[in-house]
Amino acid sequence: MILCITHSRDFYNIDIFFEYLESKNIPYFRLNSDKINNNQKISISENGFELTDEFGNTLKAEDIKAVWHRKSWQIDIPEELDETYRRIFFKEYSTLRNNFFTALENVPWINPFEHENKIDGNKMLQLNIAQKHGLTIPKTIFSNDPDKITAFFHTYCNGKMVAKLHGVLSKSMGGEDLLSTNMIDEDSLENISDIEYCPMIFQPYIEKEYELRIVYLDGEFFTGKINNSENTDWRIAQGNYFWSEYHLPENIKDSLTAMMKEMKLFIGAIDIIKGKDGNYYFLEVNPQGEWGMLQKDLNFPIAQRIADNLIKRMKTHE
Repeated sequence: MILCITHSRDFYNIDIFFEYLESKNIPYFRLNSDKINNNQKISISENGFELTDEFGNTLKAEDIKAVWHRKSWQIDIPEELDETYRRIFFKEYSTLRNNFFTALENVPWINPFEHENKIDGNKMLQLNIAQKHGLTIPKTIFSNDPDKITAFFHTYCNGKMVAKLHGVLSKSMGGEDLLSTNMIDEDSLENISDIEYCPMIFQPYIEKEYELRIVYLDGEFFTGKINNSENTDWRIAQGNYFWSEYHLPENIKDSLTAMMKEMKLFIGAIDIIKGKDGNYYFLEVNPQGEWGMLQKDLNFPIAQRIADNLIKRMKTHE
């Protein structure tokens, strides 16, 4: 059985994944990570665990042969719970969920839980590894110091700088990140003193030809191009522009493959900008990044390839 860790409002990508598993007669279990709370019954011991989900379906540790960590979601807290206990509820259920996940470390994962957490939570580490493997990265500073940021702006940014939250403010339950990228020019730089309350990542604005969303899957590439030269982020442009298939240069694929292998990730959604100067600028990799638009618009078999990878590794692991 393949366990798919997702959330209660996930659809499309996961539906294709399940349909494909059904065509291969591979059993699966959908676990909604936001409902790992009082809606589910979970018992973990030194010998394994047993879980009954919100629909009454039961899962035991010995049933699971592989895991797709599609998306973890913030655990739902009951509205009726007294404010005094909300923090305790969240902390203890988060700990329970973490113990549940780590109890499965002996079976194949996409992606391995430990490696995914390390990479997803450290954008500066991502940039260092990317640069190590020959990828071009923008000049970058992660700071809460207005003086250092102002000096960075005048030294590297030529009048336009992009400010990014390290993570995102939130995510839609449909799976898309809500935007966390802002443009800073000479006028808005005057307000940079408030940065002490919210450290951010700063990079020069790159004059771009287009943006690329690349899905790397264990050495295979699925790349979409969007002609979004006017906006700081391609997600602003959705609805006005269309995805087209793109073929990456071999040297970029080689560098990305080396980067992902060092990160020990089987899958990741990679963002790259093709600058007007001809360079490919690596921005980041999101291990749980969105790719449904590439499957839908470009007919890329990404969900099927994820399933194939897990089936192959599951059989090898037996």
